Amino acid sequence: MSKTHVRPTKPYLTALTITGAGVAAAYLVGTAVPVVSALTIAVVLGVLAGSLPSVSEETRKAISGVTKKLLRAGVVLLGLQLSLPSVLALGPGTLLAVVLTVGITFLGTIGLGRLLGVPRGLAMLVATGFSICGASAIAAMEGVVKREDSDVATAVALVTFYGGLAIAAVPLIGGWLRLDAVRIGEWAGLSVHEVAQVVAAATPAGGAAIAVAIVIKLSRVVLLAPMVAAVGVAERHRPADGKRPPLVPLFVLGFLAMAAVRSTGIVPGVALDVAKVACTLLLAGALFGLGCAVRIGTLVRTGGRALVLGLLSTLLVGTTALVTLAALG
Repeated sequence: MSKTHVRPTKPYLTALTITGAGVAAAYLVGTAVPVVSALTIAVVLGVLAGSLPSVSEETRKAISGVTKKLLRAGVVLLGLQLSLPSVLALGPGTLLAVVLTVGITFLGTIGLGRLLGVPRGLAMLVATGFSICGASAIAAMEGVVKREDSDVATAVALVTFYGGLAIAAVPLIGGWLRLDAVRIGEWAGLSVHEVAQVVAAATPAGGAAIAVAIVIKLSRVVLLAPMVAAVGVAERHRPADGKRPPLVPLFVLGFLAMAAVRSTGIVPGVALDVAKVACTLLLAGALFGLGCAVRIGTLVRTGGRALVLGLLSTLLVGTTALVTLAALG
């Protein structure tokens, strides 16, 4: 009788242990090397862990079940990083530049993916990650779009690679174009993928550049909720396995609610710091689980076209950001 209670829980205990170890390792490495996001490291560790012969298919399924819950909770807490008054203080011209850059990059990347023959799910994830906030946006979007697990790992890898190149390119090109420090910060915030990469790209231009870069970057994050909701509505016409996703995912509503709470100013700084760490850990756990489900052979087969898509999307967001800032900022 005891076996009927113990055996079903064993894969989940194993899944929790493996996921916990992966998240801890990812967070420690991400803290030591902040330019490389803990979320990116978590995907890589997940792919490696999922490739081990000792990890059974039953355990992989248990990891997937556990980490899907982490994803939703992580996206909800992401809302606490948004202060809407700070975003609104940027002014209408800069905010319009943000909306145009995000929209053009998102739709343009999807169109480029279609021309290159990149799978639709992968193109959607790349478009979301490159236009908004890297791995966090990819983690949010993967819950509403029909995609393969390998598409998530590929999209995160592209964000890391091209975001890393942007760290060097933005200050270099900005200097060549004779942009002042604030303009370099604006460009970094509007075009570079991950928050840590934005900070690194703006750092050579000084503290003023970093400050404006972070606020503009977070203004892009504000658009994550409406974008995921819009895609969720569109995906209802493409149901997978006979199931329709909800009209607006519950975790998107949670994200908006947390942003509203943060904007009131009543949340103490210590609580915000704790929530930021918790958000990183939850999303790292989610991406670790997605990495475990990846098959490396499938990942390799889409590599070439995906690399070209990432390059074109990076050029698109960088150019669009410069043009819109010059016209509106």
